[in-house]
Amino acid sequence: MTPPPIFEHKDARLGTFALRALDPAADAALLHGWVTHPKASYWMMQEADEAEVTAEYRRIHEHPHHEAFIGLHEGRPAFLAERYDPSRVELAGLYPARPGDVGMHFLCAPADTPVHGFTLAVINAVMEFCFSDPHVRRVVVEPDVRNDAVHALNAAVGFEIVEQIAKPEKDAYLSICTRERFEAARTALAADASRTARTERINRDARTERTERTEPTARTEPTARTEQTARTDRDAQGVTR
Repeated sequence: MTPPPIFEHKDARLGTFALRALDPAADAALLHGWVTHPKASYWMMQEADEAEVTAEYRRIHEHPHHEAFIGLHEGRPAFLAERYDPSRVELAGLYPARPGDVGMHFLCAPADTPVHGFTLAVINAVMEFCFSDPHVRRVVVEPDVRNDAVHALNAAVGFEIVEQIAKPEKDAYLSICTRERFEAARTALAADASRTARTERINRDARTERTERTEPTARTEPTARTEQTARTDRDAQGVTR
């Protein structure tokens, strides 16, 4: 039986995102297809077979400080998310941990037809999930230094790069997002989306009002934030690995 959702997030444009507990056995085939896809290279499981994927997520399932979830979009599996204690997992001894820190990873499922803004909506949902715990004050991540698309995406939701750190498997940018920075970034993104929707509506109305006189139609002027996040939609997959 599929576990029920434990968290839901409504995106004004793309609909409902949710998270449910991951079942290492039942979800193994699904996960294997995601983590071994060419676009998931930063997830670092490209060569894993299904048994190895099952074993890895069983280990996470049984870990007292690490959890994994299947993310849903409109009820269908669409992304993978992990939540962990960075003072004990991934970053133990590598940064000055504080009470209220939580770490996260997420991976969007491969898609034949990318949806504009989807990856940004997913990271927003995962961040909302992390901050839904009132004890969480900061989200801490450690993406590969080479993953430029992910750094832009992280910046769009409020992350700041603190320093470069050396992990056994990669060089990473230790990046931190406070609750306050996430709230400010979310407000700015909502304002950008509202302006874009309004301009698109003006353009649409102008096109339908066909007259002999040519009237200039409004044109969306992308903000630096929307330009930055748009570049991530094509290739941002394993965001924090």
